Amino acid sequence: MSPPKFFLSSFFRLDYLRLITKHSPRRSMSSARTYQDAIEHLNSLQSNAATLEAVRASGGRLSEFAIPEMLEYLERIGYSPRDLNTLNVIHITGTKGKGSTSAFVNSILQHTEPSWKVGLYTSPHLVAVRERIRINGAPISEDDFTKYFFEVWDKLAVNYKRKLPSTSLMPGYFRFMTLLAFHTFLKMKVDATVLEVGVGGAYDSTNIVPKPVVTGITALGIDHVSVLGKTLKEIAWQKGGIFKEGVPAITVTQPQEGIEVLEARAKELRSSSFSVVEIPEALSNIPLGLAGKHQIQNAAIALELVRRFLKERHATANISELPQSFVDGLTATSWPGRCQTVADPVNSRISWYLDGAHTIESLDCCMDWFLDTGVGVNVKGSSPPVKRIFVFNCTSGRSGPTFLGAIYNKITAWANKNESQSSEFFNHVIFCTNVTYADGHFKGDLATKALSDEERSNLTTQNLLATAWSSIIPEYPKENIHILPSIEHAVDRIKHIDDGSSPVKILVAGSLHLVGGVIEVAGLSEVAL
Repeated sequence: MSPPKFFLSSFFRLDYLRLITKHSPRRSMSSARTYQDAIEHLNSLQSNAATLEAVRASGGRLSEFAIPEMLEYLERIGYSPRDLNTLNVIHITGTKGKGSTSAFVNSILQHTEPSWKVGLYTSPHLVAVRERIRINGAPISEDDFTKYFFEVWDKLAVNYKRKLPSTSLMPGYFRFMTLLAFHTFLKMKVDATVLEVGVGGAYDSTNIVPKPVVTGITALGIDHVSVLGKTLKEIAWQKGGIFKEGVPAITVTQPQEGIEVLEARAKELRSSSFSVVEIPEALSNIPLGLAGKHQIQNAAIALELVRRFLKERHATANISELPQSFVDGLTATSWPGRCQTVADPVNSRISWYLDGAHTIESLDCCMDWFLDTGVGVNVKGSSPPVKRIFVFNCTSGRSGPTFLGAIYNKITAWANKNESQSSEFFNHVIFCTNVTYADGHFKGDLATKALSDEERSNLTTQNLLATAWSSIIPEYPKENIHILPSIEHAVDRIKHIDDGSSPVKILVAGSLHLVGGVIEVAGLSEVAL
């Protein structure tokens, strides 16, 4: 059997012969396929660093094919778009806060309708890819992941006929995971689905549900304008692409030009209504399950999304006020790796402060949280003094020096108020890659091809970060700046820094991949996840 020509010409082609032999459904007859087999197959769908750079260079010209291709994949695994309407979707996007908002919505629904089965799809994951697909807040089991994974994989491998020349045999990593989530939720017959957009909105893989129950857009971060090279209006237009005809559209307070575009998109796409959420006074008295002042806005839109969802579904009669079940849902919300404090399960002196913040605005929120008394800062005059360590990494192409400058500005403002030396706030700083282990390998679920071999071997980003830190704080001791090739190296270095004389507070930020790797290597999974 020879490969169809379109497989050979596709920009994202995979080795056809490898797919129909090694990954053939016939292979399952001779040997049972395991969770690790599924992870290996999934990782084969990742784009390498060169491909990602080529996509960026295309200026997004491939976006126009995103939805048609995704619909084609959906059809190849045996579903029509209309089937997705039965999932009762709450579709959520935004440039910051969409993950936290999704977590709030999920928790409120679970507490309000305890008999329901609620599906939650988010990204990225911290330690195990199964975290992306949850039922009632818990990641699906390895057995279920493996079963549903190969059901999708095998259908795609067998049903290889295509409609579009641009469509490859297998979808990319995120597209496959989205298909897997849809398949899992349909097979498990969920009553409601909280669906977080991956990137953007209009062309995102999740945006093939014809009629979600309600749509929501969290904050449009100003810093994304410079990072993505787009105007705020362009970003708002993309995000507003999740609005659907006859479906309520909800957002939070945005910059004026952002609101104008979102409202125009709601009219263009014929949303049943468009509303901007105000923060209710009652929220100030509710101890939210997620730390940080910025979570109040996320909680506010989550409340409104659930209200509108239940109204549309006619599930709950009295939702005009703030029912106790809503309050319980807000206080019980858990979302690992976001302004999260974790006590080290082995060393009682060590506390980990985990926040995958990766934009200027989210890092501002991270530092506001960490600089609060009782978090990263002790009560004045208390003893013994703490030792603080900062572990940081950022994605290649991001403006690391700008991020570090913003972090130091926050520290300086705090130090000025507290008659302290900002340069002495962190005793040590560690810049490491997202590589999991010291031998250069990744944990299977955390493997990534997005980092070039050259960048890994030369520690390019880490050296730039170290140089930037020294430039920002010239007096900072060079021996206390550590450039390390893996997360395991970083955790080992922390063990050597801890001399047993004082409590150690470790802030890990800049990347959710970094946070996930730290949770894995430092043995925090049982207490953090």
